[in-house]
Amino acid sequence: MATPTERVLIGTLGKPHGLRGELTVYLRTDEPERRFAPGASIEVGQGGKPMTVAATKWHSGVFLLSLTGVSDRTAAEGLRGSDVWARVASDEVPDADGEFYDRQLIGLSVRDASGATVGTVASVLHNPGQDLLVIDIAGDERLVPFVEALVPVLDPDAGYLQVADVRGLLSDDEDA
Repeated sequence: MATPTERVLIGTLGKPHGLRGELTVYLRTDEPERRFAPGASIEVGQGGKPMTVAATKWHSGVFLLSLTGVSDRTAAEGLRGSDVWARVASDEVPDADGEFYDRQLIGLSVRDASGATVGTVASVLHNPGQDLLVIDIAGDERLVPFVEALVPVLDPDAGYLQVADVRGLLSDDEDA
């Protein structure tokens, strides 16, 4: 039986680079060398057109991608703005301890310091300084820095995380 997979966003194609069909990539993965390995099968665009990675390289801090069958600037321009997806085993987790994929965090129940369920993780924002959890509390979004001091308990297998008792973190109520 085949391992179940999930479709995971790994990048967005930017402008063509040069004349031979290379594209710049706005990365949406911390593992570009793994997700864009030469020979890897990826899905491009809304319809998920299957394509194969021919080559990648870093050039002046920009990730460049060559795809099989995309051999000139015109063909590359036609892909500009397309999202790039990978099929990833549903049970795959990052190699390093203390690291998590967004899909492991989104949907987790959020508990306050007393253990009461107050909301769910709606999304994860990746900012230059630190990642932020977007927590939905009855339709109101709160941003919680994803650091151990503020998220001391994280148990994806049990389906929840717990947020520290910090005034104003989960509500605007002065008594919180």
